[in-house]
Amino acid sequence: MLSMVEKAVVDQKKWIPTDEFWDMIAVVQSLPGVFAVNTALYVGHRVAGTKGAFAAMLGAIIPSITIILLLATIFREYRDQPVVERIFKGIRPCVVALILAPSLRMIKSAKVTWKTAIIPIATVFLIWWCKISPAYVILAAIAGSLIYALIIQRQESKGRKTEDRRQRTVISPKSPVPRQERKEVKP
Repeated sequence: MLSMVEKAVVDQKKWIPTDEFWDMIAVVQSLPGVFAVNTALYVGHRVAGTKGAFAAMLGAIIPSITIILLLATIFREYRDQPVVERIFKGIRPCVVALILAPSLRMIKSAKVTWKTAIIPIATVFLIWWCKISPAYVILAAIAGSLIYALIIQRQESKGRKTEDRRQRTVISPKSPVPRQERKEVKP
């Protein structure tokens, strides 16, 4: 679904640039609610304001509800059939591929390097293996980002102070040499 949304919104309609699309996906996935509806609300609002958000929301909800109701009534009658069980076993790898393809595209557009790859790997490890709630991982990511930003800000301000000191101590050829730097020459 994600690749279809990207193709329609970014490539065909050009409503949102690629970078903004992936930022939107990150925000939409962290919000409570259905991904498709949240995405539709964002894009609809971006394109046509409140009316666009409402129309996009209806466009995402009505077809989904209709299809699910039809499938539920059909599935109730045939769910115990061996053919239906095999069909669902065959669909599972396709679902994995549908999730993996946009994930790899997102990694590419996010410019993940070998240095920064530790973050998503650690996230998967914490959520999947250690069974830590994604909410705690998100809170830890926010805290880590704030700490990182403060560290970078301090390093930049220290670098500016050092640079300012260097510029003040540079002596122009016309300025007199400060006393402490004069060397007396002994005969």
